[in-house]
Amino acid sequence: MGRPHGGLSAKIGALFWSPWAMIHAALALRLVVMCFTYKIQLDPSQDHLAFGWETGRVARSIVTGEGFSSPYSEPTGPTALIPPVYPYLVAGVFKVLGIYTASSALVLLTLNNLFSSLTCLPVFLIARKVFGLQVAVWAGWTWVIFPYSIGLSNTVIWETSFTTLLLTLLVLATLYLETSNRTTDWIGYGLLWGFTGLTSPATLSVLPFLAGWIWLRHWRRGSKITGLALAVSLSFFGSITPWIWRCSYDYGRFVALRDNFGLEILVGNSDNTSRSANWNLLPATNPSELKKLRQIGEPAYMAEKQEQAKELIERHLTGYSLLTLRRILNTWTAAWEYPPGWNMDESGLPNILTYSLISLLAFVGIERAIRERRDSVFPLLILIVVFPGIYYLTHSDLGFRHPIDPVIAIFLVYGMSSLVKKKSQVHAQDTLHDALEE
Repeated sequence: MGRPHGGLSAKIGALFWSPWAMIHAALALRLVVMCFTYKIQLDPSQDHLAFGWETGRVARSIVTGEGFSSPYSEPTGPTALIPPVYPYLVAGVFKVLGIYTASSALVLLTLNNLFSSLTCLPVFLIARKVFGLQVAVWAGWTWVIFPYSIGLSNTVIWETSFTTLLLTLLVLATLYLETSNRTTDWIGYGLLWGFTGLTSPATLSVLPFLAGWIWLRHWRRGSKITGLALAVSLSFFGSITPWIWRCSYDYGRFVALRDNFGLEILVGNSDNTSRSANWNLLPATNPSELKKLRQIGEPAYMAEKQEQAKELIERHLTGYSLLTLRRILNTWTAAWEYPPGWNMDESGLPNILTYSLISLLAFVGIERAIRERRDSVFPLLILIVVFPGIYYLTHSDLGFRHPIDPVIAIFLVYGMSSLVKKKSQVHAQDTLHDALEE
């Protein structure tokens, strides 16, 4: 398939092949959707809980002079519940445009949509490097209309869209770093990892594997990168250590970026399994839990939840294992309740069919890429295999998988191209057979 030449068709063709056109189209589409969804953030019930949830609460505390604290409706002191980057971004908007105002909601959702739209560029570049230009173009346009990207960037003020952009950039940087010996590139890689970890610590689960892949590629070529590895390590740990020190100092014990793992396990493994997460166990929605947290303080509260989570797993290992398998299925199909209804929310059959089809086509692309031994496909596979693991253990949600959706979109396009190729081959064989019979 070549690029068109001449006149209007050439201009349209140039736009089709341009990642910058993809970014502009994605942003325009998302901003149109935003006009119909931004009022979700303006619900005043529960003290504007829907506006950013815990992130909004912490941002409010920052703006009102209470520091990085109080992720719930009442003052609870310094917190290590969430990482710092996105709350400070929200706080900056609150400082200029007001706390929980319509203007703040529009600006924050616009930023979400900008992050989501800019993701088209690394999607295009990753796909071009691994699978070629044609797959890159279709992958970029797939991200333009990817329904979960559009929906998440317009309904939730959270770090999800920003994390998705950062993690996709890291995959791209990983692919390029395998051939780079420039010290500045490696230092920048470490700094980007640190910044991403301070945005979403879950992303760090793939860091050892991606870094190991880079080291292996250089080792096979005989490159000596000990000094470069030291540079990237220093830049990474130098960027995250101040936050770790701050959280550990406030908690009186070591805290690696955040300290709510036990609580998240309890939320996903309660007696109420009608949903993948029992949000009623959180202090944000449960007054008795909030009261308890205020009485003993967040450090003691989170330590208690950690112990309760350990006891739950030890006493109900079989039940926990079954729920883990159920979460794995939910991550890739969106199915949780059986049988699912025809409702139009994320638990309904229409969404389950859509989500499952996306995953199925991506798995077709993964199988083809592995079979063809595609060069540089391994970093993409790392995200698919490793990243969802933490949510298999705690609780699943469509938004939790979203940071790897750009890679899924790339594999989806490659899977579709594989099916189209097979169909074309079958058609060609049938045509040849008919011609020989004549």
